[in-house]
Amino acid sequence: MNRPADATQQRSGVTEMTTAIPHGTDGRRSTDEQRRSLLRTARDVADDFAADAIARDQAGKPPADETARLREAGLPAALTPPGPDRGTDWRTGCAVIREIAAADSSVGDLLARHYVHTWSGRFYANHHHATALEEESVGEQWLWTGAVSAPLSHDDTDGPGLTLRRRTPGYVLSGRRFVDTAATAADQIVVDAVYAATGDVLVVRIPPSAQGVTVESAHDRLGQRLAGAGEVVLDRVAITPEQVLGRRPHDEESTAPFTALAEPALRLALCHVALGIAEGALTEARDLSRGGRAHRLPGEDPDLFLTYGELASAAQTATAVVNRATDVMARALDTGPHLDAEGAAGVAALVATAETVTSKAALRITARVLELADAPGLDRFWRNARVLTAHRPAAHRLRSIGEHYLNGSHPAVTAFR
Repeated sequence: MNRPADATQQRSGVTEMTTAIPHGTDGRRSTDEQRRSLLRTARDVADDFAADAIARDQAGKPPADETARLREAGLPAALTPPGPDRGTDWRTGCAVIREIAAADSSVGDLLARHYVHTWSGRFYANHHHATALEEESVGEQWLWTGAVSAPLSHDDTDGPGLTLRRRTPGYVLSGRRFVDTAATAADQIVVDAVYAATGDVLVVRIPPSAQGVTVESAHDRLGQRLAGAGEVVLDRVAITPEQVLGRRPHDEESTAPFTALAEPALRLALCHVALGIAEGALTEARDLSRGGRAHRLPGEDPDLFLTYGELASAAQTATAVVNRATDVMARALDTGPHLDAEGAAGVAALVATAETVTSKAALRITARVLELADAPGLDRFWRNARVLTAHRPAAHRLRSIGEHYLNGSHPAVTAFR
């Protein structure tokens, strides 16, 4: 896919949002320069992925080459929680994810889940444990993935499905868990499991290379073919005390407000992936139309202008909603353990709204561009958007948003589980 020089300008709202910080001190100037440098790196990597996106989608291989490109660019180390001389703030991290997703949404999905799971130490562990883990992750340039269940609501009966049993000095873990990205390529997989002796739910990290871990890759997916999805099978895998991040509460009511951000943070990062898909589809269709490879030529049909105007407006509307949720999430993450229940519920409601608007826009845009241009590989945008949004029914989110709006309910607004 050829990405014209103004493709970045089309997404300038995100770039400006992430880099427009005060230049009051040398430290701030340095931070601003680092963010701009990271965004330039992301654009370069995106251009690299865009060049052979169609061929790689058709091949559908595990993302070994893609993760190697990410490591070479230093993105797994860069996309970790911000700390002294390391990591990336939430706004910039999401901008990087969106830039990559516009070129290849499978890699954007992989990077989004990596970034959110690197926050697991802050969500579940104590400060010392989280800091040490983040420093090690940066030093080793770990790639993260995982699948942590949301705390149960009153209507839920299913538990995590993984079981921990005591074995001095730690535990053994058994069961199966499906992960959506990097099942064979990740360095750390984050999951939750029930400790059989007490019934507590513990969040742990697992190196896929550990003895007793096998992965059954998901083949022939409709979309997101390069994300590396698969089922992780765990057969009495040894878990050391250092691999235990912390306890995940059983239900929404007992979940600390900051910990409650874990699920909406992931969903919001995936909203940026969906936006990237929509932007990538529009950009590619526009280039085809300008080049004459369209069903209708731009200068001959005013209805074509109307259609592109409608689709561009849908993308820009979704962007505005997602950017607002991103700003609020960033402030909540900066607040840390002092975040209150009302703040966490407000964030979750905004994320649910962003998810609803973005899913609708991405599906509409990626379906309509197939009517506007005729070229091999254009269908991948719709397939990827469909897979990314398939398990998030709008009705469930809208009910939760309505409940929060009417009653100001504090439990986090969750996606369908």
